[in-house]
Amino acid sequence: MSKINPPGLSRWHHFYMADHYLRFADRTDAGRQLGEKLAGMKLVDPVIYALPRGGVPVAAQVAHMLHAPLDLILVRKIGAPGNPEVALGAIAEGSNRIEMNEHIRQISGATDTFIRRAQAQQLAELDRRKERYLGDRPRENPADRTAIVIDDGLATGATMKAALRALKDQGARRIVVALPVAPESALAALTGLADDIVCLLRARLFRGVGAFYRDFRQLTDEDVIRLMAQFPANGGKAARIISQR
Repeated sequence: MSKINPPGLSRWHHFYMADHYLRFADRTDAGRQLGEKLAGMKLVDPVIYALPRGGVPVAAQVAHMLHAPLDLILVRKIGAPGNPEVALGAIAEGSNRIEMNEHIRQISGATDTFIRRAQAQQLAELDRRKERYLGDRPRENPADRTAIVIDDGLATGATMKAALRALKDQGARRIVVALPVAPESALAALTGLADDIVCLLRARLFRGVGAFYRDFRQLTDEDVIRLMAQFPANGGKAARIISQR
């Protein structure tokens, strides 16, 4: 398919054709590309935080390339009533503060009772995932360090906002958001929460994160555990990364 559009193609088709040459092979490929970009920034004392599950193989590649420690920032979405895929808000581990999407709250009719119940459910899930993924593994301390927060992409940005506020509360000196792809509108909403935003592909027309990957398979808890096991805790030297495939 030619990169030059013949006359009469719609704007959507134009975007699709451009995207055809920009998509990522898989999360490992996206991580390599992000790592190359971040390596040029000469970040001081970086620690890599992945949003599981999808962000972990991306972040693992970055941690390997930057010789930086890898940890998780555990965040859960709170779905809207009757439509759990729509983010009413999000909550991060160790925090009772909900990053609320007020617009969704108003149009969904979510009551305080619904929010309290959903919050309790997601806090329980955060505890489960922390035990499953990390066990008694020592956690990285972001205080006075450069925290690089990575996911495989961004949709609404609710979970990312919760993660950034949690790291800011823990005293991170500099916060860098690093993403393979995100809609421009969602990136704009992060202004003020991050010191730097690195996004390889800022999409004007967004069809979901998976549309930008050739391989966007669902990851399992075992995938996360396997990848984290390749990195020693507490600032050890990054291990050689094995592809997610």
